[in-house]
Amino acid sequence: MATRPQRNQRRPGKGGQHRANRFHRRSAVPVPDGYLAVGRILGAHGLRGEVKVESHTDFDQRFTAGHQLLVGEDLVLTKIATSRPHKGIFLLRFTEVTDRFAAESLRNEWLYIPEGAAMKLDENSFWVHDIIGLTVQTESHRQLGEIVDVLFTGANEVYIVRPAPGVNRDRELLIPALMDVIRAVDLKAKTVIVRLPPGMLEDSDL
Repeated sequence: MATRPQRNQRRPGKGGQHRANRFHRRSAVPVPDGYLAVGRILGAHGLRGEVKVESHTDFDQRFTAGHQLLVGEDLVLTKIATSRPHKGIFLLRFTEVTDRFAAESLRNEWLYIPEGAAMKLDENSFWVHDIIGLTVQTESHRQLGEIVDVLFTGANEVYIVRPAPGVNRDRELLIPALMDVIRAVDLKAKTVIVRLPPGMLEDSDL
């Protein structure tokens, strides 16, 4: 899943409709080395083997019929037989899954692709696993803490920051990934430079 500083607006889904609001953490996903998580199976839909899939990628073409995905930590290769959007999620049927019992057995399994099959990101986009672990600093070089998680709210990503000692009264910081807040990301230096709006820090007016 790519993350990028965004303007304060929702991204429309297919057909110009906004996806259903999602508020979940991404870093808890068990991602095998060399792979990327692109979706999660929420459960079965109907009696003919369809599954409900929550997208965790900006590239929804991953879920079109004919594409292949890897299911679960065992990375079982499967092919999408049919696909259709439904209330902010996708309803998929895999060629190997033909009834509700088989579909329900996939509940909460994650869907993966090899890293080599990842889409090329634009200049201001980053993979979540690249963002987690970076040090957050203000433009005046004050260290605020380390990004330990990413929340997806449906509107924009939110970086969860474990504060440096004495910062924000030692309380977790929630920093929205918006263009006017995230001023620079330097993967080589492992830093994110931010300009926080007044009142975001409890111990400062930065």
